[in-house]
Amino acid sequence: MERAYILGHPVGHSKSPAMHNAAYKALGIDWEYGFADREAEPDARAFLRDRSWRALNVTMPWKPLAYELADSRSVAADLAQGANVLVNWDGQLHADNTDGKGCVSYLQRCGVRFDGARVVVCGTGPTSLAIMHACVQAGCAHAVLLGRDAEKARRALAFYRDRSAAAQAGAEFAAGSYEEAADALADAALIVDATPLGMKPGDPAPFDTSVLAAGQVVFDVVYGHGETALVAAARAAGCTTYSGEGMLVAQAVETVQDIASITGAFAVPAQTDLFSVMAEAAGFDL
Repeated sequence: MERAYILGHPVGHSKSPAMHNAAYKALGIDWEYGFADREAEPDARAFLRDRSWRALNVTMPWKPLAYELADSRSVAADLAQGANVLVNWDGQLHADNTDGKGCVSYLQRCGVRFDGARVVVCGTGPTSLAIMHACVQAGCAHAVLLGRDAEKARRALAFYRDRSAAAQAGAEFAAGSYEEAADALADAALIVDATPLGMKPGDPAPFDTSVLAAGQVVFDVVYGHGETALVAAARAAGCTTYSGEGMLVAQAVETVQDIASITGAFAVPAQTDLFSVMAEAAGFDL
């Protein structure tokens, strides 16, 4: 039996084993997915170096460590400077970050179109960059990265453009603060909030939501903490809204696809809807 694990602190990822084990069962393969919680950095490092497992999902705070110890890395992992997936292929570890691909594939599943779209991504951290990269790969024409600090947002965009060939593929880019980019928010077809705002009771929306209007799509990566202030305001404005549950499932589907394609240990038939299988196992009504 092959073994795969989720490596992180023992909080916030209780649905992952059920999702992955349901996927393996649906694929008819004898794999087992479980917890590998490590609270101390030396223990996490030792587990990663042991390589007695076939694949890992990695949560914070160990994503940068997983990236550091990998032998090869995807562009998405390079952009994020962290890996949420490690695949062990003949003793070599390949790092990927499926956050962006999961976000985009879920929204595409919901009917959101990226080709030629104007997209705003809120936040300047690794998840934000991974999502912006996936939006560009999906064909968006204009991508804006926003944060509280305009200079930090511009540095994050420069970091992205220095590392991604996709950034030169015809899309237009901009970066700045929420205050100076109200027009970009108002003009966006899709707004993605990749900040942690909403994880604590009373958290505000990242920007002045009076700019929102019916017809826009607003996606918040936060889930499991009730309706965020941004989603509530977007609903009131007539926007189409989505929370992070769908992204959680979709990035898990991308993880299974990663493992299949890199190891060659199994295949995912085109007719197998892993998203539905994994969403049901998580108890999500998507």
